[in-house]
Amino acid sequence: MSEQVLDEDTWPKEAAAVINDIKKHVTAVQVSPKLKNTSQGIYINLTTLENSAYCIEMSSAGFRVVGRKYDDTSLSTIANMNYETPYALLNSISQKYRESFGGELMNKLLDLAKNSKG
Repeated sequence: MSEQVLDEDTWPKEAAAVINDIKKHVTAVQVSPKLKNTSQGIYINLTTLENSAYCIEMSSAGFRVVGRKYDDTSLSTIANMNYETPYALLNSISQKYRESFGGELMNKLLDLAKNSKG
């Protein structure tokens, strides 16, 4: 299977999939309406359950915090850590994300256990 190369047209689709996966574990999340996506990546504005705002860069290198408020890339010149997945990034910046994700996982496991007994 060949590796898919993303471009300006496909980054928004990838970002929409990520947003759909994490939206129940954050207060707010959306593609930045102000920062232009490029063939290199796209920017996502995110507010954690702790009400901390971030601007996240999503690129082929992964996910990284580039700003501490929406539409802010002031930290992009700093060598911030890249995370392979949005879940790893959220795990790093949000204790409440860990609790929310863990709670959902526990509920799914309990449902699975109930269904397998019946």
